[in-house]
Amino acid sequence: MADQTAEEQLLDVRIAEASAAYKFYLNQEKKILGTTAVIIFLTTWELVGNTFQLINPMFMSAPSLVWKAAVQLFASGEIYNDLRVSGIEFAWGYFLSAAFGVPFGIACGWYKRFAYTFDPFINAMNATPRVALLPLVIIWLGIGILSKVMINARDGVKTTPYSLLTAARSFGATEWQIFRSVVLPSTVPFIITGLRLGIGRALIGVMVGELYAATAGIGFMITVAGATFQTDKVFVGILIFATTGMFGMEMLNRLEVKFDKWRPKVGAQA
Repeated sequence: MADQTAEEQLLDVRIAEASAAYKFYLNQEKKILGTTAVIIFLTTWELVGNTFQLINPMFMSAPSLVWKAAVQLFASGEIYNDLRVSGIEFAWGYFLSAAFGVPFGIACGWYKRFAYTFDPFINAMNATPRVALLPLVIIWLGIGILSKVMINARDGVKTTPYSLLTAARSFGATEWQIFRSVVLPSTVPFIITGLRLGIGRALIGVMVGELYAATAGIGFMITVAGATFQTDKVFVGILIFATTGMFGMEMLNRLEVKFDKWRPKVGAQA
């Protein structure tokens, strides 16, 4: 511990003596490295797919061509109905799964007999390949999110520090007071993690459902564009899904940080 403290102090001295440019880099390192990586990737993609056309445009597009296709889709207005349909499916599937999964997961973590009864079904739901559940995915859309949210909520309750429970009981707290003031606050980060991971499952549900059983939606647009070799439109649809997922996860990441301060920092986070 003493060595670690000395190292941190030495690092602080080095930073204090560093140039203004190096201090700026340290403060903005995440943004600088991330932005640089994206620029290099897009530049390489543009050179390969458009400038030098090293790959047949029928099979590989380029950022400029994808942007042009996106502008045309939004300018013509044909994409708005697909966005509306996919948005409604995503919102309802995600909301219903979270509304049911969070209370159910908490109940499985708090009541042992409840957990003994339903744990086999929850684990089986999480382990089953989603492709095998394609008919149910089309009907229910949120089944993949449901298992992820329930498992994180359940494990969050189970990992509540036993010392906190013992201390609360020693002061005469009732079960409801313990649950409200100790268990629930310590479980919130796990619930948010489950919701964050569930965004990807929700988007997969929407995508798969629209690929096989839809007449509108971004997944349907991708299917039609792929069948007609409109690679630019395919990438537009993929980017819409990717952007939606990144935005949703970033919002939940920021929310998770507010409830995650009690956790010790380990590994790369330290």
